Amino acid sequence: MYDVITIGTASLDVFLKVKNFKASQRFLTFPLGEKIEVTDFNISSGGGATNCAVTFKRLGFKTLTVFEVGQDPFKDFIINELQKEKIDQSVSLNKKLPTAYSTVLVNENGERVILVKRGAAQDLTLKEIPYQKYQAKWLYLAPGNISFETIKKLIFYYKKTGTKIALNPSKAQITLGLKKLEPILKICDVVILNKQEGSYLTGVPLKDSDKIFKTLDNLVKGILILTDGKNGAEVSDSFHFWKAGIFKNKKVIDRTGAGDAFGSAFVAGLMMKNENCLKGKCDISNINYALRLASANSTSVVESLGAKGGILTKAQFEKNNRWNNLKIETKKI
Repeated sequence: MYDVITIGTASLDVFLKVKNFKASQRFLTFPLGEKIEVTDFNISSGGGATNCAVTFKRLGFKTLTVFEVGQDPFKDFIINELQKEKIDQSVSLNKKLPTAYSTVLVNENGERVILVKRGAAQDLTLKEIPYQKYQAKWLYLAPGNISFETIKKLIFYYKKTGTKIALNPSKAQITLGLKKLEPILKICDVVILNKQEGSYLTGVPLKDSDKIFKTLDNLVKGILILTDGKNGAEVSDSFHFWKAGIFKNKKVIDRTGAGDAFGSAFVAGLMMKNENCLKGKCDISNINYALRLASANSTSVVESLGAKGGILTKAQFEKNNRWNNLKIETKKI
């Protein structure tokens, strides 16, 4: 029995912090024909399954992570890094596709471009997941491009076993549309989206943020989380509404992994408080705690290069006065 199982993608990520990397509207540009100075770099495992697993483990939970890699040296780096974190792993080896890989180019303001080869990470199938072998109190899905049918079957199986389910759908699932996602959104205990994803999924213009939230809140029967970058996050359990700000960054180094850090730490906060939201009614103070932990974790992550370096331990969160106060407004719906 695990406290939590994370299922999703794993990759090898190389982060390069570079000069002369300028942002102009929606474009980041290099001067052609020149050598670009790298001021810092980091190599680490990435992908939603491994990023979230590290959050849960550092916060004290017995964690299993499930993912697929190719048969190449990159797989060894990922597996060894997770072993150092003392995270249990169920690894599927793909004989045809390489381990997923990303090069993340980061400028001095923390803006980035990600060059990605999805590889084996997206090829994880239901038959490669020993879901009937492992039990857990929580399942956290960060599926990337894994097939919708695999995700759907996992959710319905674990729901029947009494496992609580958190889903952070990717673009691959969101583009399927609200009608196709509705059956799984209704039964998940926590659903995490950013505002842009919410707009795309609902078809509501981004500027009409209240309508985006209400449309999703009427559909999601568990806890809905809608993040909005520097504007914080909105949360609902269908009975109460929370609006949270953010902690002030010392300096933004790299935004990679902030979403995984927020979502997984929020669920970890619920677990730490034994919050089950029985009958849809959550304890307000427990949600406040989960929001503080989530915001702190994501803030810490963007202050370091790479998706894992800044992930907090329980002691780092609870003993640092920096994370004691977060602006949170609460009201009944």
